[in-house]
Amino acid sequence: MHSTAIAIVGAGPRGVGILERLAASVPELRPDTALDVHLIDPYPAGAGRIWRNAQSPLLAMNSMAADVTMYTDESVVCEGPIRTGPSFWDWAQEERAGDLADWPADLADELRAVTASTFPSRRLQSEYLARVLRDVVDALPAGMRVHVHETRATGLSEQGGRQVVALEGEAPLSVDTVVLASGHLDAAPTADEQEMLARADAAGLRYLPPEQTTDSDLSVVEPGETVVVRGMGLAFIDLMVLLFEGRGGRFEGTEELTYVPSGEEPRLVVGSPRGAPYHSKAHYGLSAGRPPLPRFFSPETLDGLDAPIDFRAQLWPVMAKEIAWGWYHELLAGHPDPARMPWEVFARRYAALEWGTPEMDALIAEAVPDPVHRLDFAALDRPFDGLRAESLEELQPLVRERIAEDLRQHVDPAHSAHLGAFVAMLSVYGEITRIQGLDVLSARSRARDVPWWQSFFNSVASGPPGFRVRQLLALSRAGFVEFLGPGMWVEVDDDGFRAGSGALVGAPPVTSTILIDARLPDSSADRTSDPLLASLVRAGEVVEDILTEPDGTVLRRTGLIRVRPADGALIDTTGGANEHRFAVGPHTTVKVAGAFTRPGMNAQSLRYNDGVARAVLHSLPTSREAASAA
Repeated sequence: MHSTAIAIVGAGPRGVGILERLAASVPELRPDTALDVHLIDPYPAGAGRIWRNAQSPLLAMNSMAADVTMYTDESVVCEGPIRTGPSFWDWAQEERAGDLADWPADLADELRAVTASTFPSRRLQSEYLARVLRDVVDALPAGMRVHVHETRATGLSEQGGRQVVALEGEAPLSVDTVVLASGHLDAAPTADEQEMLARADAAGLRYLPPEQTTDSDLSVVEPGETVVVRGMGLAFIDLMVLLFEGRGGRFEGTEELTYVPSGEEPRLVVGSPRGAPYHSKAHYGLSAGRPPLPRFFSPETLDGLDAPIDFRAQLWPVMAKEIAWGWYHELLAGHPDPARMPWEVFARRYAALEWGTPEMDALIAEAVPDPVHRLDFAALDRPFDGLRAESLEELQPLVRERIAEDLRQHVDPAHSAHLGAFVAMLSVYGEITRIQGLDVLSARSRARDVPWWQSFFNSVASGPPGFRVRQLLALSRAGFVEFLGPGMWVEVDDDGFRAGSGALVGAPPVTSTILIDARLPDSSADRTSDPLLASLVRAGEVVEDILTEPDGTVLRRTGLIRVRPADGALIDTTGGANEHRFAVGPHTTVKVAGAFTRPGMNAQSLRYNDGVARAVLHSLPTSREAASAA
């Protein structure tokens, strides 16, 4: 038996997921190989940075306990063997049936109280992820060992046919293959952000550029002051939690909450291009079962299209039809009251029509007379468009009304068509990822339409739990959060930041001495603060994905590093794939939705982990090659 080695840089859920898939396939693909796998991460292995235990207990997941797993199940279609394991909810029930004497009191209390439909804290998720890693290590096949290095990887080079990983404070590691699985990477500010920082500093203002909210220094935010916040996604929700509950405020009540201030909180004036928070998570299950997917947006349909493919003209009509298929399957098959047509009849007629045609619109109107139960993509994408007010004060009840209605529809099972659409969106997302990897989309579509789709998907599929929306509404009613509406703009001069929006007609701008960009930094190969990736950029050993017209005109620098779509192998400057270097995560050209997933969904993340792991195992030297190298 000869020995080989793999390094996985990043020991959070993605890295551990790939480790689990390596362990599953080693007996088949490398039965006579002694394999050492090195997990490298300065944060605790299993949880990684985002899910580490050392963070505020107030911060929660945006997934329900029953909707989280790290393991393959019978629904997953992949080449590697299926190895089942406990979902978060399975694990939680098992743990609380045992002895919790060694658990921290707050986590033990939460574990006893958690249900399948509650949204656990990130610290409790940290415990689950640590358990997953322990279980994977305990079940390793013969000859396979795991070594954890709680440090930072700072460089990567090739010496004598081996990959050498430089480590902070430790001797370098010499391995056969490296997988970069570092998750969201920090980046230096953009040129615009640097200019904003310089102007703010010169004028004595404060500006917090995009970063992980949990790592921001929020002590610069003073009690009682007005803060302009740009961004209304999940980073904003974290900011809200830390600046209000995190400073001693509390919420009372159950449905319509009341905020009781501590006196330490600021006043936030928040906006974004949409002007709306992400849609609430759905708090119900599917009444009609999982819709039959994929139905229209499938490889069989799409692989016959000639390149270059125009996203809006050729893909979006089929994507919309697929998402609506999920919506109307759940509505008509699961809720007969709003429907005026049996699902079987509707499905047959629907399949024969094209999306967006008068005939399709007429069919939907006939089947679903009440517009509140129909799928409206424009309203889903831009829910606040059309709002107008002459003052900030006048705008607030208009915004709250729309947020409250969105929340109502996501907690009332009568509107579970939202969940049907969500499930269909996940199916579409996986297929779009595959299409992108085939390099058949036009550059203009990738520059313009794919970012729109990602933003739309995030707003619908990655929203906060309903209780966070109730808290946001309570803060708004109490006057601690005010909404600018859609079309936010910000200007700065020596006197401070001024902010307004297209929804405020003739109203004076809001002024402040502090601006917070509440979002993650955009991916950037050339501005990354990750030392290993930065070293590869300097050496010219990674290639940024730059979108150009046929004549060479640059449309957009994506900031993403190019990888082979099937397995994440790094693409080098020759256009070829490096068979011993792989990368996965949001900084690559393969966008996979989440590092963990819902059980029973044939999840793209689990399938992709399997593909990467098997490619990594195939990359390892044979016994003869290893002996020759020695």
